[in-house]
Amino acid sequence: MNAMPEKKSSPDRVQDALHGITLKMVVNRLVEHYGWEELGRRVTIKCFVNEPSVSSSLKFLRKTIWAREKVEALYLQTRWTGENDSN
Repeated sequence: MNAMPEKKSSPDRVQDALHGITLKMVVNRLVEHYGWEELGRRVTIKCFVNEPSVSSSLKFLRKTIWAREKVEALYLQTRWTGENDSN
């Protein structure tokens, strides 16, 4: 009996709500929704508070996992009212 072994999913892949959404898309939508000032209040990181830009934020978030996780969590918790796609 040659049963195929059951594939184990890594925790990161289980129900990944951000699948297909780039970090750049996340940052741009959050900035569009909240603005830099409010985004900096909600996620207190220097790149959102001191001379913020998408490129500097992406550079920092790609290197800093804890900050990226906070930004992604905010993205998932945000209520995207009035928009067709909620991701």
